[in-house]
Amino acid sequence: MASMSKKLCAALLVSVALAFPGTASAETIFGALTRAYQNNSELNSARAGVRVTDENVPIAKSGYRPTIAATGSLNYQNSSGTDLRTGSFGVQINQTLFDGFQTKNNVLSAKSRVFASRESLRNTEQNILYNAAAAYLDVIRDRQIAVLRERNLEFLEEQVRAARSRFEVGEGTRTDVAQAEASRSSAVAQRTAARAQAASSAAIYRQIVGDEPNNLQPVRPLAKLLPNDLGAAVSQAIAQHPAILATRHLVDSAGFSVNSAEGAMLPGVSASAGVSRSFSDRTPDIGTNGGSTVGSIGISLSIPIYQGGRASALVRQSKESLGQARIEVDVALDQVRAAVTSAWAQYDAGAELVAANRELISAAQLALEGVSEERNVGQRTTLDVLNAQADVITAQINQVSAEHDYVLASFAILSAVGELSAQRLGLQVTEYRPEEHYEAVKDKWFGLRTPDSR
Repeated sequence: MASMSKKLCAALLVSVALAFPGTASAETIFGALTRAYQNNSELNSARAGVRVTDENVPIAKSGYRPTIAATGSLNYQNSSGTDLRTGSFGVQINQTLFDGFQTKNNVLSAKSRVFASRESLRNTEQNILYNAAAAYLDVIRDRQIAVLRERNLEFLEEQVRAARSRFEVGEGTRTDVAQAEASRSSAVAQRTAARAQAASSAAIYRQIVGDEPNNLQPVRPLAKLLPNDLGAAVSQAIAQHPAILATRHLVDSAGFSVNSAEGAMLPGVSASAGVSRSFSDRTPDIGTNGGSTVGSIGISLSIPIYQGGRASALVRQSKESLGQARIEVDVALDQVRAAVTSAWAQYDAGAELVAANRELISAAQLALEGVSEERNVGQRTTLDVLNAQADVITAQINQVSAEHDYVLASFAILSAVGELSAQRLGLQVTEYRPEEHYEAVKDKWFGLRTPDSR
């Protein structure tokens, strides 16, 4: 009996790959995070969204630039056998000289949205890396629990065989056999559920990381990367968390949008120039064929007086949007503070839970060995052994979960303070730089191809 409990004690040290075969190469959590950073479809979609936002800047800057259009017409008329062809062609250029500073504010608003989208992307990167870490740790936890459930079933099958043997020689009762068989049946169901949970965790890992979870290595908490205390963590989060910075940039964008809406109520000045050539052709020739060239240049002033209330409504709407954006900053601050505090509390509690559960496992195993020996000499019943075994397996599963939560809490703290990044983690990966695409497109006057030649 003692040897069986020692085997159960060693379950946490058994290689997970024995129960879940994989490749011979070991996988570290940093390797998994690297692949998630490179391959995760949600993250790649967010990067594409930033590139879409970048194009709003050259769109806004188009208000500074002239518009050029070629015009042409051709007409044909037949009357009493006479054909008359007339036509014209030319070029027209229009240039806005003053639009109430709308273009200027539209450009500034677009730039602020670009900065906000970059911070949102950084926040998405943090979320993906955290989800990848959680998926990695979930697979380890659930596979270890499945191993424990398997070892527990082996122990209970041995108890069933022992109970039947004692019953056959008259040292036990039918009740002992029934209790052992009931515990074994329950263990079978628990093992099946544990295997299903491990398979589910593996599927989520594949979704986030993009590879099969093979021989996953244990993970230690990121203690060296964490702030010194909770106060420092909160201060650091408020100063640099991307969710907060994104909302502040959106406040700037909304302010410029208000200025742009107000600019629509100011006078506008534009200039235009053009040249056109007209011609006519009559057959049979009974008149004079000819054409003329006309050039024009001019300037126009437009002073809005009343626009049906549209311009005023747009100004009010923009101001309300600005007010909402300012409130969103407070919302982000509250959420980040709560996330930091919660993660820090879980991390502090995690260390104590791991230590306490380790002592509990040791005590439960000693109790199981003692109860088993006492049962062998008739001082305990089979039910006492089964209860002691249930205490051991519960303590071991709790320990696995506590270690999982303790390590994951360290990743949660790093994410909550805004530092769960590829650079901070030291991932061996080429860092994605959204500013490169922005610099490539912000001043483009023409061109249909994207910077990556699509």
